[in-house]
Amino acid sequence: MTLIAGTTATLFVRREVPPYGWFLAEDEAEGTQEVLLPYGEAAGGRPSVGDSADAFLFHDDKGRITATTRKPKLELGQMGRLEMADFHPRFGCFLELGIGRQLLLPIKELPDSRDRWPQPGDELHVVMKHDKEGRMLARLAKIEDYERIVFRAPSSWHHEQRDCWVTDIYKDGVFVLADGGVLGYGALGYMPNASMARPLRLGEKVHARVTQVRDDGRVTLSMRPAKEVGRLEDSDRILAFLQGRPGGAMPYSDATPADVVQKRFGLSKSAFKRALGKLMKDRLVVQDGNWTRLAGTQTDGTQTDGAGKDAGQPSEGGERS
Repeated sequence: MTLIAGTTATLFVRREVPPYGWFLAEDEAEGTQEVLLPYGEAAGGRPSVGDSADAFLFHDDKGRITATTRKPKLELGQMGRLEMADFHPRFGCFLELGIGRQLLLPIKELPDSRDRWPQPGDELHVVMKHDKEGRMLARLAKIEDYERIVFRAPSSWHHEQRDCWVTDIYKDGVFVLADGGVLGYGALGYMPNASMARPLRLGEKVHARVTQVRDDGRVTLSMRPAKEVGRLEDSDRILAFLQGRPGGAMPYSDATPADVVQKRFGLSKSAFKRALGKLMKDRLVVQDGNWTRLAGTQTDGTQTDGAGKDAGQPSEGGERS
Protein backbone atom coordinates (compact mmCIF):
# COMPACT_ATOMS: atom_id res chain seq x y z
CA MET A 1 0.00 0.00 0.00
CA THR A 2 1.18 3.51 -0.76
CA LEU A 3 0.32 6.14 1.85
CA ILE A 4 -0.79 9.25 -0.03
CA ALA A 5 -0.83 12.71 1.54
CA GLY A 6 -4.19 14.42 1.33
CA THR A 7 -6.23 11.20 1.50
CA THR A 8 -8.08 9.35 4.25
CA ALA A 9 -7.30 5.66 4.76
CA THR A 10 -8.75 3.01 7.08
CA LEU A 11 -5.69 1.63 8.86
CA PHE A 12 -4.93 -1.03 11.48
CA VAL A 13 -3.49 0.11 14.84
CA ARG A 14 -0.43 -2.13 15.00
CA ARG A 15 1.42 -0.90 18.09
CA GLU A 16 1.73 1.92 20.61
CA VAL A 17 5.13 3.47 21.22
CA PRO A 18 5.28 5.99 24.10
CA PRO A 19 5.96 8.90 24.12
CA TYR A 20 5.21 9.19 20.38
CA GLY A 21 1.87 7.59 19.67
CA TRP A 22 0.52 4.70 17.61
CA PHE A 23 1.92 3.14 14.47
CA LEU A 24 -0.72 2.33 11.89
CA ALA A 25 -0.57 0.07 8.85
CA GLU A 26 -2.88 -1.38 6.22
CA ASP A 27 -2.94 -4.77 8.02
CA GLU A 28 -1.03 -6.90 10.51
CA ALA A 29 1.41 -8.32 7.95
CA GLU A 30 5.09 -7.73 8.68
CA GLY A 31 6.85 -5.35 6.33
CA THR A 32 3.74 -3.30 5.61
CA GLN A 33 4.46 0.43 5.51
CA GLU A 34 3.68 2.12 8.83
CA VAL A 35 2.63 5.66 9.64
CA LEU A 36 2.70 7.42 13.01
CA LEU A 37 -0.47 8.71 14.62
CA PRO A 38 0.97 11.10 17.25
CA TYR A 39 -0.79 11.31 20.60
CA GLY A 40 -1.76 14.91 19.85
CA GLU A 41 -3.40 13.88 16.55
CA ALA A 42 -5.81 11.35 18.08
CA ALA A 43 -9.09 13.24 18.07
CA GLY A 44 -12.17 11.73 19.70
CA GLY A 45 -10.44 9.24 21.97
CA ARG A 46 -7.41 6.96 22.22
CA PRO A 47 -7.38 3.91 19.94
CA SER A 48 -6.33 0.47 21.13
CA VAL A 49 -3.91 -1.91 19.45
CA GLY A 50 -5.91 -4.04 17.04
CA ASP A 51 -8.50 -1.35 16.33
CA SER A 52 -9.04 0.18 12.91
CA ALA A 53 -8.87 3.95 12.49
CA ASP A 54 -9.84 6.34 9.69
CA ALA A 55 -6.75 8.51 9.37
CA PHE A 56 -6.04 11.54 7.19
CA LEU A 57 -2.47 11.57 5.91
CA PHE A 58 -0.19 14.60 5.58
CA HIS A 59 3.50 15.52 5.76
CA ASP A 60 4.77 16.89 9.07
CA ASP A 61 7.28 19.72 9.44
CA LYS A 62 10.15 17.28 8.80
CA GLY A 63 8.62 15.92 5.63
CA ARG A 64 7.48 12.61 7.13
CA ILE A 65 4.10 11.13 6.24
CA THR A 66 1.94 11.40 9.37
CA ALA A 67 -1.63 10.53 10.36
CA THR A 68 -4.39 12.40 12.16
CA THR A 69 -7.93 11.37 13.02
CA ARG A 70 -9.08 14.98 12.63
CA LYS A 71 -11.35 15.50 9.63
CA PRO A 72 -9.99 17.98 7.05
CA LYS A 73 -12.12 20.50 5.19
CA LEU A 74 -10.64 19.34 1.89
CA GLU A 75 -9.00 16.21 0.47
CA LEU A 76 -6.90 15.48 -2.58
CA GLY A 77 -8.75 16.38 -5.81
CA GLN A 78 -11.63 18.08 -4.00
CA MET A 79 -12.69 21.73 -4.33
CA GLY A 80 -13.68 23.84 -1.35
CA ARG A 81 -13.69 27.33 0.15
CA LEU A 82 -10.90 27.80 2.69
CA GLU A 83 -10.15 30.81 4.88
CA MET A 84 -6.79 32.51 4.49
CA ALA A 85 -4.88 32.41 7.78
CA ASP A 86 -1.57 34.00 6.88
CA PHE A 87 0.54 35.28 4.00
CA HIS A 88 4.22 34.87 3.22
CA PRO A 89 5.73 37.26 0.63
CA ARG A 90 7.89 34.48 -0.87
CA PHE A 91 5.56 31.50 -0.70
CA GLY A 92 1.96 32.73 -0.86
CA CYS A 93 -1.27 32.23 1.11
CA PHE A 94 -1.64 29.71 3.93
CA LEU A 95 -5.20 28.39 4.15
CA GLU A 96 -6.94 26.79 7.14
CA LEU A 97 -7.43 23.08 6.51
CA GLY A 98 -9.17 22.30 9.81
CA ILE A 99 -6.63 19.82 11.16
CA GLY A 100 -4.16 22.16 12.80
CA ARG A 101 -2.18 22.29 9.56
CA GLN A 102 -2.41 24.82 6.74
CA LEU A 103 -2.51 24.38 2.98
CA LEU A 104 -0.28 26.56 0.80
CA LEU A 105 -1.65 28.43 -2.21
CA PRO A 106 1.53 29.44 -4.11
CA ILE A 107 2.08 33.10 -4.86
CA LYS A 108 2.13 32.37 -8.61
CA GLU A 109 -1.62 31.66 -8.34
CA LEU A 110 -2.39 35.25 -7.28
CA PRO A 111 -3.37 38.21 -9.51
CA ASP A 112 -0.65 40.39 -11.02
CA SER A 113 -1.84 43.45 -9.07
CA ARG A 114 -0.82 43.20 -5.42
CA ASP A 115 -3.68 45.39 -4.23
CA ARG A 116 -6.04 42.64 -5.41
CA TRP A 117 -4.30 39.94 -3.34
CA PRO A 118 -6.38 38.34 -0.57
CA GLN A 119 -6.05 39.30 3.08
CA PRO A 120 -6.32 37.13 6.23
CA GLY A 121 -9.97 36.23 6.74
CA ASP A 122 -10.78 36.18 3.01
CA GLU A 123 -12.03 32.85 1.65
CA LEU A 124 -10.57 31.26 -1.45
CA HIS A 125 -12.04 28.53 -3.64
CA VAL A 126 -9.24 26.04 -4.23
CA VAL A 127 -8.58 22.47 -5.28
CA MET A 128 -6.08 20.30 -3.39
CA LYS A 129 -3.34 18.79 -5.53
CA HIS A 130 0.23 17.49 -5.07
CA ASP A 131 3.54 19.18 -5.72
CA LYS A 132 6.40 17.26 -7.39
CA GLU A 133 7.30 15.62 -4.07
CA GLY A 134 3.77 14.44 -3.39
CA ARG A 135 3.04 17.07 -0.76
CA MET A 136 -0.34 18.74 -0.43
CA LEU A 137 -0.70 22.02 -2.33
CA ALA A 138 -3.59 24.23 -3.41
CA ARG A 139 -4.48 25.75 -6.76
CA LEU A 140 -7.25 28.23 -7.52
CA ALA A 141 -10.44 26.56 -8.72
CA LYS A 142 -11.13 26.81 -12.46
CA ILE A 143 -14.41 27.15 -14.29
CA GLU A 144 -14.62 23.39 -14.90
CA ASP A 145 -14.27 22.77 -11.15
CA TYR A 146 -17.25 25.02 -10.42
CA GLU A 147 -19.43 23.62 -13.20
CA ARG A 148 -19.58 20.24 -11.47
CA ILE A 149 -21.24 21.59 -8.33
CA VAL A 150 -22.97 24.93 -9.06
CA PHE A 151 -26.62 25.30 -10.11
CA ARG A 152 -28.50 27.56 -12.50
CA ALA A 153 -29.77 30.63 -10.67
CA PRO A 154 -33.59 30.87 -10.62
CA SER A 155 -35.30 33.88 -12.19
CA SER A 156 -36.62 34.82 -8.72
CA TRP A 157 -33.08 35.97 -7.85
CA HIS A 158 -33.52 39.09 -10.02
CA HIS A 159 -33.13 42.20 -7.79
CA GLU A 160 -32.30 40.05 -4.73
CA GLN A 161 -29.25 40.64 -2.56
CA ARG A 162 -26.75 37.77 -2.40
CA ASP A 163 -23.52 37.09 -0.54
CA CYS A 164 -20.71 36.49 -3.04
CA TRP A 165 -17.05 35.48 -2.99
CA VAL A 166 -14.62 36.82 -5.59
CA THR A 167 -13.19 33.83 -7.46
CA ASP A 168 -11.21 35.45 -10.28
CA ILE A 169 -10.18 38.94 -11.37
CA TYR A 170 -10.14 40.33 -14.90
CA LYS A 171 -9.32 43.74 -16.32
CA ASP A 172 -12.98 44.72 -16.76
CA GLY A 173 -14.52 43.01 -13.72
CA VAL A 174 -14.54 40.04 -11.36
CA PHE A 175 -16.05 36.58 -11.39
CA VAL A 176 -17.88 35.54 -8.22
CA LEU A 177 -19.69 32.62 -6.67
CA ALA A 178 -23.11 33.74 -5.40
CA ASP A 179 -24.17 31.86 -2.27
CA GLY A 180 -26.94 29.38 -2.95
CA GLY A 181 -28.32 29.07 0.58
CA VAL A 182 -30.76 26.16 0.83
CA LEU A 183 -30.68 25.70 -2.97
CA GLY A 184 -27.13 24.39 -3.04
CA TYR A 185 -23.50 25.37 -3.31
CA GLY A 186 -24.08 28.50 -5.38
CA ALA A 187 -24.35 30.05 -8.84
CA LEU A 188 -21.65 31.59 -10.99
CA GLY A 189 -21.74 35.33 -11.53
CA TYR A 190 -19.92 38.35 -12.88
CA MET A 191 -19.58 41.93 -11.63
CA PRO A 192 -18.29 44.64 -14.01
CA ASN A 193 -15.92 47.28 -12.65
CA ALA A 194 -18.57 49.98 -13.09
CA SER A 195 -20.87 48.06 -10.73
CA MET A 196 -18.34 47.96 -7.88
CA ALA A 197 -18.22 50.50 -5.08
CA ARG A 198 -14.43 49.90 -4.96
CA PRO A 199 -11.89 47.45 -6.38
CA LEU A 200 -12.41 43.96 -4.94
CA ARG A 201 -9.81 41.45 -3.75
CA LEU A 202 -9.54 37.80 -4.69
CA GLY A 203 -11.42 35.83 -2.01
CA GLU A 204 -13.24 38.88 -0.65
CA LYS A 205 -16.85 38.39 0.46
CA VAL A 206 -19.30 41.06 -0.68
CA HIS A 207 -23.04 41.67 -0.60
CA ALA A 208 -24.38 42.45 -4.06
CA ARG A 209 -27.63 42.88 -5.96
CA VAL A 210 -28.55 40.57 -8.84
CA THR A 211 -29.18 42.82 -11.84
CA GLN A 212 -29.66 40.03 -14.38
CA VAL A 213 -30.30 36.28 -14.42
CA ARG A 214 -28.91 35.08 -17.72
CA ASP A 215 -30.33 32.34 -19.92
CA ASP A 216 -27.43 30.06 -18.98
CA GLY A 217 -28.25 30.37 -15.27
CA ARG A 218 -25.38 32.70 -14.43
CA VAL A 219 -25.97 36.10 -12.88
CA THR A 220 -24.74 39.66 -13.26
CA LEU A 221 -24.38 41.58 -10.01
CA SER A 222 -23.83 45.08 -8.69
CA MET A 223 -22.74 46.49 -5.35
CA ARG A 224 -24.72 49.63 -6.15
CA PRO A 225 -28.38 50.12 -5.25
CA ALA A 226 -31.14 50.40 -7.85
CA LYS A 227 -30.90 53.56 -10.00
CA GLU A 228 -33.39 55.72 -8.10
CA VAL A 229 -31.98 54.89 -4.67
CA GLY A 230 -28.45 55.13 -6.03
CA ARG A 231 -29.13 58.54 -7.59
CA LEU A 232 -30.18 59.94 -4.22
CA GLU A 233 -27.21 58.44 -2.38
CA ASP A 234 -24.73 59.52 -5.07
CA SER A 235 -26.08 63.08 -5.20
CA ASP A 236 -25.86 63.34 -1.41
CA ARG A 237 -22.24 62.17 -1.55
CA ILE A 238 -21.30 64.69 -4.26
CA LEU A 239 -23.09 67.50 -2.41
CA ALA A 240 -21.20 66.67 0.81
CA PHE A 241 -17.95 66.61 -1.18
CA LEU A 242 -18.62 70.08 -2.59
CA GLN A 243 -19.60 71.46 0.81
CA GLY A 244 -16.24 70.35 2.15
CA ARG A 245 -14.28 71.93 -0.69
CA PRO A 246 -12.61 75.35 -0.54
CA GLY A 247 -14.96 77.72 -2.32
CA GLY A 248 -17.56 74.97 -2.78
CA ALA A 249 -16.21 74.06 -6.22
CA MET A 250 -14.60 71.03 -7.86
CA PRO A 251 -12.83 70.50 -11.21
CA TYR A 252 -15.29 67.77 -12.26
CA SER A 253 -18.42 67.94 -14.40
CA ASP A 254 -20.55 65.73 -16.63
CA ALA A 255 -17.76 66.14 -19.22
CA THR A 256 -15.12 64.56 -16.94
CA PRO A 257 -13.68 61.30 -18.40
CA ALA A 258 -15.19 58.08 -17.03
CA ASP A 259 -11.88 56.76 -15.65
CA VAL A 260 -11.35 59.96 -13.63
CA VAL A 261 -14.90 59.76 -12.23
CA GLN A 262 -14.43 56.11 -11.30
CA LYS A 263 -11.11 56.77 -9.56
CA ARG A 264 -12.24 59.87 -7.65
CA PHE A 265 -15.83 58.99 -6.73
CA GLY A 266 -16.08 55.25 -7.30
CA LEU A 267 -19.02 55.86 -9.68
CA SER A 268 -19.71 55.00 -13.28
CA LYS A 269 -19.94 57.97 -15.66
CA SER A 270 -23.72 57.45 -16.07
CA ALA A 271 -24.30 57.33 -12.29
CA PHE A 272 -22.20 60.48 -11.84
CA LYS A 273 -24.20 62.33 -14.52
CA ARG A 274 -27.52 61.22 -12.98
CA ALA A 275 -26.44 62.52 -9.58
CA LEU A 276 -25.23 65.84 -10.98
CA GLY A 277 -28.46 66.16 -12.96
CA LYS A 278 -30.51 65.78 -9.79
CA LEU A 279 -28.43 68.39 -7.97
CA MET A 280 -28.79 70.86 -10.83
CA LYS A 281 -32.53 70.18 -11.09
CA ASP A 282 -32.83 70.89 -7.36
CA ARG A 283 -30.82 74.10 -7.96
CA LEU A 284 -28.16 73.05 -5.49
CA VAL A 285 -25.24 73.18 -7.91
CA VAL A 286 -24.33 74.86 -11.20
CA GLN A 287 -21.72 74.03 -13.82
CA ASP A 288 -19.18 76.43 -15.31
CA GLY A 289 -17.37 74.65 -18.12
CA ASN A 290 -15.52 71.73 -16.63
CA TRP A 291 -16.18 72.92 -13.07
CA THR A 292 -19.13 72.26 -10.76
CA ARG A 293 -19.86 74.57 -7.84
CA LEU A 294 -22.46 75.06 -5.17
CA ALA A 295 -25.29 77.38 -6.15
CA GLY A 296 -24.79 80.71 -4.41
CA THR A 297 -21.01 80.82 -4.94
CA GLN A 298 -19.24 82.87 -7.57
CA THR A 299 -16.71 81.52 -10.05
CA ASP A 300 -13.89 82.87 -7.89
CA GLY A 301 -15.18 80.87 -4.92
CA THR A 302 -16.67 83.76 -2.91
CA GLN A 303 -20.12 83.59 -1.37
CA THR A 304 -22.66 85.72 -3.25
CA ASP A 305 -24.33 86.69 0.01
CA GLY A 306 -21.06 87.94 1.44
CA ALA A 307 -21.45 85.78 4.54
CA GLY A 308 -18.18 83.92 4.22
CA LYS A 309 -14.55 84.70 3.52
CA ASP A 310 -13.16 84.29 0.04
CA ALA A 311 -11.79 80.79 0.32
CA GLY A 312 -10.51 80.88 -3.25
CA GLN A 313 -11.15 78.38 -6.00
CA PRO A 314 -8.61 75.59 -6.41
CA SER A 315 -6.35 75.88 -9.40
CA GLU A 316 -7.51 74.15 -12.55
CA GLY A 317 -4.40 71.98 -12.45
CA GLY A 318 -6.23 69.54 -10.19
CA GLU A 319 -7.87 68.92 -6.88
CA ARG A 320 -6.24 70.23 -3.74
CA SER A 321 -5.46 67.57 -1.20
